[in-house]
Amino acid sequence: MFGRSKKISEGLARTRQGFFGRISGLFGARGINDELWEELEELLILADVGVTTTVELVERLRERVGRERARDARTVREMLKEELRAILVEGAPQAVDDGQLLTVILVVGANGSGKTTSIAKLAHFYQQQGKRVILGAADTFRAAAIDQLKVWGQRVGADVISHQPGADPGAVVYDAIQAARARNADVLIVDTAGRLHTKYNLMQELKKVRAVAAKNVHRAPHETLLVLDATTGQNALSQARHFKEAVEVTGIILAKLDGTAKGGVVFAITRELGLPIRYVGTGESLDDWAEFDADVFVDGLFG
Repeated sequence: MFGRSKKISEGLARTRQGFFGRISGLFGARGINDELWEELEELLILADVGVTTTVELVERLRERVGRERARDARTVREMLKEELRAILVEGAPQAVDDGQLLTVILVVGANGSGKTTSIAKLAHFYQQQGKRVILGAADTFRAAAIDQLKVWGQRVGADVISHQPGADPGAVVYDAIQAARARNADVLIVDTAGRLHTKYNLMQELKKVRAVAAKNVHRAPHETLLVLDATTGQNALSQARHFKEAVEVTGIILAKLDGTAKGGVVFAITRELGLPIRYVGTGESLDDWAEFDADVFVDGLFG
C-alpha cells in the first residue's frame, strides 16, 4: 500500500504544481463567496475535469456547504476532496474472478497512448504476484507493434505468441489461448490494433478478437482495459467513448500520469462514462506502475 501511495503521489507532482495546486490555494483564509465558486469552476475545467462533471461537482458542493453551514474555507476544501473521491468510488472496479484457470485480458487503445509499455508493466505486475503470463501480439497491422511487444516480452520474461504482419488477429488470439493452456499460464494479455479510434474497420476487428476469446475461454475476455494517455486531456475522454461503444471496456489504464499538469480527466471519464480507473503508469520503468486508489489519488492532487 505504501509503495502504491508513493508511486501515485510522485506521478502527480506536475499535476499538483499545476491547476490542482491553484485549486488548493483557493481555500486559504478567504471567505466563501461567489467569486470563489466561479474561480473553482474555471480551474476545474482548465484541469480537464470537463464542463459537465465540473458543473455537477460545484453544484453539489455548494448545496452541501449551504446545508452544513460551512464557513471555513479549509472545511470546504476537505468537502471538495470528499466529493472528488465520491466520483471515483462510484466507478470503482469489480475484482477479476480468479476462479478461472486462465484469465484473458484484452488491452485496447490508440497508437501512441503507451499501450505496449502498459502491457509490459501489467505483465510484470502479475508476475510479481507469482502468476505465469503469456502475451498475444494481435496488433498485426503494424510490424513494429509485434516487434515492440517481443522486445518487452524478453525484458519481462514472458512468452509472446505472434503471427506474421497482416495476419488475422483472431487467429493470433486463438493460438495464444492454446499456447497459454499448453504452458499452464495463469494470465493471457492480448495486445490489439491501435489505429485511430475513428476508423470503423478497427472497431470491427476488435469485436472479432473479443468474439474469439469468448468462444474459447469461459466468460472471456475477463477484462478489456483501455489505455489512455493522461497528457491528451479531453481527447482521452473522446477515445474512451468510442472504444467503450465498440468493445465493452471494463476499465482504464491511465498512462503517462507523470507527464501532465492536468489530470482531471480521470474524473470526467469515471463520471461521464462509468468506467473505473484500474491502473496508472507513473514513469518509464517496469515498476512505475500502481493499482489505482481513489483516496491516494485525491490526496496526491492536493498534496
